[in-house]
Amino acid sequence: MKFVMVPGGWQGGWAFDAVAAELRRAGHLVEAVTLAGLEPDGPADVDRPPNLDSHIDQVAEIIEDGGEGPLALCGHSYGGMVIAGVADRLGDRLDQLVFIDAYVPEDGDSCWSLTSDQFRHQFMAGVRDDGRWVAAPGGVDPRARPHPLASFLQALRLRSGPGRAVGRTFISGGTWPGSPFTAVTERLRHHSDWRVHEIPVGHNIARRDPGGLAAVLGALPSADGSG
Repeated sequence: MKFVMVPGGWQGGWAFDAVAAELRRAGHLVEAVTLAGLEPDGPADVDRPPNLDSHIDQVAEIIEDGGEGPLALCGHSYGGMVIAGVADRLGDRLDQLVFIDAYVPEDGDSCWSLTSDQFRHQFMAGVRDDGRWVAAPGGVDPRARPHPLASFLQALRLRSGPGRAVGRTFISGGTWPGSPFTAVTERLRHHSDWRVHEIPVGHNIARRDPGGLAAVLGALPSADGSG
């Protein structure tokens, strides 16, 4: 199985380093994406921040250029918005869609509309300097970068949906203060089209329990039913 992994707000592909190492040791291929504008050296054009469409285009291009074979597209937090858009466009290329304590949007939803008041306050507090980039919250990894506000605000437009049955998994970090994902977890537990797993370590599952996350991902079946 190949895994394409999309991080949440303020993070780069480095957020999945430990998980990717576990998966590669088990024989899987992994590509962890750093979304446009979140590059280690900063964005190329600070005056033109990328939006949600920019990030969907970026990940879709990675998948289109990635060749054939079983593919799991994974997104953490804000990354759920991105992978939902990619699946709508390229669902016939995917075997598994995995939301890691992530937003699970429908047509017309945005990260802003789906998130909690705590995060909305964090977005607005972080964007005060220039109105375009949301500063990384205090106490996070020093590699974190300002996140483009436009990508948090833009509504997702879903048109076609996956062209074939795509496995859907939601991995919950459990209950934590200000979580916008608690109600989503409970709703999906009762949905026959979803697998729901809980790794109750808080929102940043990849950092706090990379082995547990890798184990859940590595056990996902491919389209032919194999691991």
